[in-house]
Amino acid sequence: MEADFVIVGAGSAGCAMAYRLSEAGASVLVIEHGGSDAGPFIRMPGALSYPMNMRAYDWGYQSEPEPHLGGRRLVTPRGKVIGGSSSINGMVYVRGHACDFDTWATMGADGWAYGDVLPYFKRMESWHDGGHGGDPDWRGYDGPLHVTRGKRDNPLTRAFVEAGHQAGYPVTDDYNGPQQEGFGPMEATIWQGRRWSAAEAYLKPALKRPNCELIRAHAQRVVISDGRAIGVEVLRGGTTQVITARREVILAASSINSPKLLMLSGIGPGAHLAEHGIEVIADRAGVGQNLQDHLELYLQMAATQPVSLFKYWNLFGKARVGAQWLLTKTGPGASNQFESAGFIRSRAGVKYPDIQYHFLPIAVRYDGKAAAEGHGFQAHVGPMRSKSRGAVTLASSDPGAAPKIRFNYMSHDDDWRDFRTCLRLTREIFAQEAFKPYTGHEIQPGIAAQSDAELDDFIREHAESAFHPCGTARMGRADDPMAVVDPEARVIGVERLRLADSSVFPQITNGNLNAPSIMVGEKAADHILGRAPLPPENAEPWINPNWATSQR
Repeated sequence: MEADFVIVGAGSAGCAMAYRLSEAGASVLVIEHGGSDAGPFIRMPGALSYPMNMRAYDWGYQSEPEPHLGGRRLVTPRGKVIGGSSSINGMVYVRGHACDFDTWATMGADGWAYGDVLPYFKRMESWHDGGHGGDPDWRGYDGPLHVTRGKRDNPLTRAFVEAGHQAGYPVTDDYNGPQQEGFGPMEATIWQGRRWSAAEAYLKPALKRPNCELIRAHAQRVVISDGRAIGVEVLRGGTTQVITARREVILAASSINSPKLLMLSGIGPGAHLAEHGIEVIADRAGVGQNLQDHLELYLQMAATQPVSLFKYWNLFGKARVGAQWLLTKTGPGASNQFESAGFIRSRAGVKYPDIQYHFLPIAVRYDGKAAAEGHGFQAHVGPMRSKSRGAVTLASSDPGAAPKIRFNYMSHDDDWRDFRTCLRLTREIFAQEAFKPYTGHEIQPGIAAQSDAELDDFIREHAESAFHPCGTARMGRADDPMAVVDPEARVIGVERLRLADSSVFPQITNGNLNAPSIMVGEKAADHILGRAPLPPENAEPWINPNWATSQR
């Protein structure tokens, strides 16, 4: 049981690295605790609310009681299946804003500015614009990851973009291209009517090579000898084994499980490890700290016409959609239904968007419960750059125990101001002429909630995670006491050990995290192989020329 490289976690970044390292001729062993991604709940885009609520595919984590959200525990789904969270997510594809990556570089992630990472986004993509325009110079065409756009044939999806335009915001034909700011079509990792996860794009092709193998096992800790990682101790079929890495061990187990594994292996805040009787191998204060996420709310409206997806929200309708998808891979089941998007700035003086919209032509919750009132639509909205920071810590030294996850949501005053702004700006968009033929009353929060205090009560009770945890093993310069990995994804203080997944993000990116997580795996693979990174591109993103003085 040995290979050149042992990767822990067959998620978004792990699959990408397995593909690139095996493509280069190295032998690769991928350790994954979860099982197969077969079955319609994962494969069918329209069924996305199911897998993240199924214990078969999810680690089943939840946060500690959140003090600023009335003591609520929030679910924290992480994919326990091949493909990881790319097999249970909403399939939305957002690279992030160019300024996000430039910020990473200024925070010490040298070589990770937008010009450096753009070639990797292009290398991973097979972009299908569906004839909707966009700048082809910014996109990739022959990568493993298919990126498509929904048909947007529901009139509500078009009304949302038009309403954004009427409210004075720009329209963008490609938020993953030069201009993120504005309203336009949303992109998804869907191909030929099926979810196109990291397992489909990267892992399955890699496993066809003789030098790549997948092992079902639960990683317990990294085995470290004389300051060097030599393998991974796993629990497999009830017995403990060590899988040996001839060259390097690579952790890609998620922003929750990667820091947990580091701490179980003796890498982390020394006093915290000592509390749990774990011998300290590398005292790294930043392990598990800097936890960030996106919170969001749904602003729901009743519809006066039967144009929403509610008509399928009964046993017969769901059966019909399911049958059509099974037979033809078409129909409502072939879309995640997030087909229109928006990225706007909350106020003058904000340089690039800090609010994201997902528009959905039905009023429904993530757990699949539809609004009882019937036809409706909703916008998911939330601030992109919360100042709140949390932590992942050990509950015990038992590898089978869930870690403690404390997001500390809404612990900064600015978050409350930004969330109230989100709600008020959304109401203004829904009040535009484009929605006049469809708009009934406001279901949630309800038009009675107007004052700051009333909106704060609604936020406290209803804000939900957008499931974008990251930042718990921050990338930075080797002399930064809070950095966990250096800009080549090497764990600082231990040789032959790397970590590459959303844990390494110094700051959360604008939008959904799947695309940048895969990009991290793509770029880390070149560092691991000792290759020169792809040459940087001198691409100038669009920044609103009036950003300093106007909100739109």
